[in-house]
Amino acid sequence: MEAIVLAGGKAERLGDAAQGKPKPLVPVAGRPLLAYTVERLHKAGVDRLIVACSAGKGEEFVRDLDGLGVEIVPVEEPEPLGRGGGIRFAAQQRTSSGTILAMNGDELLDVDIDDLVSAHDGSGALATITVFPLVSPFGVVELEDEGFVTGFTEQAPRLPHWVNVGLYVLEEAALERFPEKGDHESLTFPALAAERKLFAYRHEGTWLTVNTPKQLRAAAEFIGANPGWVA
Repeated sequence: MEAIVLAGGKAERLGDAAQGKPKPLVPVAGRPLLAYTVERLHKAGVDRLIVACSAGKGEEFVRDLDGLGVEIVPVEEPEPLGRGGGIRFAAQQRTSSGTILAMNGDELLDVDIDDLVSAHDGSGALATITVFPLVSPFGVVELEDEGFVTGFTEQAPRLPHWVNVGLYVLEEAALERFPEKGDHESLTFPALAAERKLFAYRHEGTWLTVNTPKQLRAAAEFIGANPGWVA
C-alpha cells in the first residue's frame, strides 16, 4: 500500500524553532513531526511513502525517517507546483494503481486509516476528504435579532461547520483531474463536489497543526502527555 505526503513546507513562520529543517522534519518531542504520521501509516499497512518535497531536500527526508518500517521515496519538485501539482507530480512514482492516500506532512492526526478507507469505498465517491469540527478560538456572545444580549458562552464553542484537515483518499479518476500546477482544493475538489463525487469523512479525535512556535510547543506538550499516542 502506498501513500503520498506533501512535505514542501519551509517552516518560515516557525523561525529559529525549525532548526533550518523542512517543516515536516522539525523535531516534536525529540522526533521529526512527520515520523508520527509515518508510524500511523505503517500500522495501517502502508509500506511505501512518496514524499513530495522541495528540490535538494530528498536525502534529508530519507535520513530522518529511516527505520520506521516504511520505504521513503522522495520526489523533489523542479519548481514550486502548488499542493495539487505536488501530489500529481509525486504520483508519477507510484508502483501500483488505483486508490491512494494523500496528506499534508505537517499535522498530528489520529484518524483510523482503515475506517477512513472503508468509508470511502462505501461512498462510491472519486475522492474523500477528512474533516474536523470547527471550534471557535473565542467565547461567543449570544444575541437576539433586535440586538439585545441573551447570554455568553465563555468556553470556546463548537460551530456548525467542518474544516478540511488535509488527509484524502483518491481514486485514479480523481488524481487525473489534479492540476499540474496549482491547488486541488480550489480547482479539483469544488468540481467533484458539484458532481456529488466528493465525500467527507468526519474525524473528531486529535488534530494538531504545527505552523507557529506556539503550536509547536503545544504539539510537544501533547506528545509528552500522551506517550502511547501512536501505539
